Amino acid sequence: MPYEIYRQALRLGQKEARLCVSQGKDPYLQMLPEEAERCIRREFLGVLDIPVQAIAGTRTESRRTSFSPSFYPLLEGRCEFSTKWAELCDAHLSEGIRDPIKAVEYLHRYYVVEGNKRVSVLKFFGAVNLPGEVTRLIPEPSDDPEIVAYYEFLQFYRLTGIHYVPFRRPGEYAELAKLLDYPDNASWSAEQIYAFRSFFYTFQDAFLGRGGNPDAVPEGMLVYLHIFGYEDSRHKLPADISRELASVRSEIENRLDQAGVTLLLDTDAKRPFIHVSGAREIQAAFLHGGDARLSGWVHAHEMGRRAMELSMDGQVHTMVYEDVVGEQAITQALEDAIGKGAEVIFTTTPAMVPASVKAAVANPQVKILNCSLNVAHPSIRTYYPRMYEAEFLKGALAGTLAPGGKVGYVADCPIYGTIASINAFARGVRMVNPRANIYLEWSETAEGGWMERLTAAGVSYIDNLSMLTNDEYGILASERLVAPDDAPHNRAITLCRWGEVYKKLMARILDGRWKGDVRGSSATNYWWGMSQGVVDVICSRTLPDSTLQLMDLLREALCSYRLLPFSGALRRQGGEVLHRGRESLSAEEILTMDWLCENIVGSFPSYETLTPKAQELVRLQGVNREEVP
Repeated sequence: MPYEIYRQALRLGQKEARLCVSQGKDPYLQMLPEEAERCIRREFLGVLDIPVQAIAGTRTESRRTSFSPSFYPLLEGRCEFSTKWAELCDAHLSEGIRDPIKAVEYLHRYYVVEGNKRVSVLKFFGAVNLPGEVTRLIPEPSDDPEIVAYYEFLQFYRLTGIHYVPFRRPGEYAELAKLLDYPDNASWSAEQIYAFRSFFYTFQDAFLGRGGNPDAVPEGMLVYLHIFGYEDSRHKLPADISRELASVRSEIENRLDQAGVTLLLDTDAKRPFIHVSGAREIQAAFLHGGDARLSGWVHAHEMGRRAMELSMDGQVHTMVYEDVVGEQAITQALEDAIGKGAEVIFTTTPAMVPASVKAAVANPQVKILNCSLNVAHPSIRTYYPRMYEAEFLKGALAGTLAPGGKVGYVADCPIYGTIASINAFARGVRMVNPRANIYLEWSETAEGGWMERLTAAGVSYIDNLSMLTNDEYGILASERLVAPDDAPHNRAITLCRWGEVYKKLMARILDGRWKGDVRGSSATNYWWGMSQGVVDVICSRTLPDSTLQLMDLLREALCSYRLLPFSGALRRQGGEVLHRGRESLSAEEILTMDWLCENIVGSFPSYETLTPKAQELVRLQGVNREEVP
């Protein structure tokens, strides 16, 4: 009987070997990489439960050709090898194989020193773990992301003793600790380790049961925890987790593929060849994080909602939820809107992203869009105006108006899109006034006092991009170019036509273009600007005619893409050249800027100095959010 089992395993090995040959791959076991022999240190770890899926090969050259890559046997006939394999098979079936193998571990992969046949037998019978005496081979430090992540693992292992969660990208162990609400730089308690181990193996069973790649289990777990949370999930059954995994498949694929976000910069798109929209009516809900009577941001979106609804000839009916603050309130509002028949939901603040994603995966028939940038969640879509083009135009205006060459710029906090706006403004100023400097201040810091500092610096004009605090709800924007005296006078205002944004988005849903906007496993972000008619700059008529003519010329050049704010030589603070040539930076490079132009006086505020409201926004949308504590 054991020999017949050997024959079954042999056929599997031969089949795998033939497939490898046909694909131009090595048909035998992997060997320990040569660079592992040059390790800087060896650590004996004692006996561990080695995850079978992590056993990559052998350290013994003479045994390499006896097995296929998955440790199935390859030697035919009755020989010493097959006899010993069959004896181990018999021992496993009668009393179990208890003797640990010997192996070395290098970069989370295990290579067998002694016990290749034991691994072969146990893998054939579907073992998940097997005991092994392990010696760790520690590589030399380097900037290679896998090596950086491995050194983070070494610290994680010293604190937890957990060796079965292999992350290969820097920052993921800290990400896990944050998701678990466990200490990042302190030892875990025995209870915490036990609870996590139980959850991990439950999740792994569900993930593999769904046909997931064994190597993808750790990252799949991170995606799952981001959406469903650890405390709410650690007592779930595999069947419950399996059902939820089906709903977040696109989220996991996005992360595994590193697909990120696709920025759709234009509103033009081909309509489907066959589409019948009829006069179907649709319900849309709007969730706001404030009160339209008190918040200019909410008021602007409300005016946009009304304009959109009026323009849709009765096809779209809307419902509104204001002052929706906190995860519980957001979740309740989303559930209420869905219960009332909303097929489309707009959530107008980045703070609503987590609840929006959770609602979207639970209700795939509902289209949920969030007003934010660079959110890698394909379950929802995001939208935001391309403000940096307008800021470039206002920068050119400021450069012509500021006689002393000192211009102030006030932003709220360093998030996606804001840095591009700051740098575009600085580029616009420099285009018309090469010796001018921009004095950068941040409105959402605890110390305040930005106006006093700008006045003391002798600034003559200020552009205020304070999105969080502005409450001048009669204006459909938060930016203004003003003189910093006791009675500021607007010289230019950025106008965001939210009605156009919502009308164009609803039109895509109704005419079928919505489906064609998806690009693989990437998330979708609508980032429209001046060329699409959703952003403009309104200049004061008190400006000289020649200045107004210049603004018109620059506006037309921006809209026709003959003028690109980030083309040509780009230098950061300190003079380092980041870009040369006539081509522009890509949209992704513009969106994710984390540097300031050389003519800017100022720096990014630290997370600790920001107000609580700004800290929440930076955690979700900050350009360096991975570094947020």
